[in-house]
Amino acid sequence: MYAYSRTAADRDAGRDEPAGPLDRRAIHEILRRDIVALRLRPGEKLSENELAARFGTSRAPVREALIRLIEDGLIEVLPQRGSFVGRISLSDMERARFVREALEIAIVRRAAERGVPPGTQALAEALLLEQAECRDDPERFTLCDDRFHRAFAEGAGLASVWAIIEREKAQFDRVRYLSLPAATPVDVLIAQHRAILSAVLARDPAAAEAAMRSHMAEVLKVASDLALRHPDLIQADL
Repeated sequence: MYAYSRTAADRDAGRDEPAGPLDRRAIHEILRRDIVALRLRPGEKLSENELAARFGTSRAPVREALIRLIEDGLIEVLPQRGSFVGRISLSDMERARFVREALEIAIVRRAAERGVPPGTQALAEALLLEQAECRDDPERFTLCDDRFHRAFAEGAGLASVWAIIEREKAQFDRVRYLSLPAATPVDVLIAQHRAILSAVLARDPAAAEAAMRSHMAEVLKVASDLALRHPDLIQADL
């Protein structure tokens, strides 16, 4: 069983490893992140006893965390066999992409219409530079990508909307991790981010919407091909 340790991405995101036994929320967060980042692969069995030992806790909070992961659509229970990390569902990915696209278009349109604080512009520009620096580290790049998108939500006064996106995007993120860097060139993603930022700064809502729509469609270009290449990981159920 995978033993938890802080990754460079954890440190970059400011995540500290909690001291002592973990509660169900912390266990859920760690397992969810491990599944999304493909450290726990589709088909891998999850043992309550082994997870309890890993997190230094009883089986009860582990069981509660696993129930939440079932509700998230990230693990499945097979009768008389146990709990397993589920395959990536392309239909669930498309649903998450649809929700995210609709909300993020609304976010960047508002940001372009009303403008963003200087701090948001500075943060977005710094994150573009950081994305170029971490281009060979898919996990760090993806975290940086999320911070870039979240910056516009916060700058537009819509931080609570980003919280909705965060809850919905797990399957979308699993495809993103699998697509980097071979299927989706990092330079393409960075250029799309620059186009979004430029449109917002130009106070052009239509251009901001078009740039975000193009960016959100990127995953669709690679999803079907990834499903053909990784049938053990992806359920092609679109």
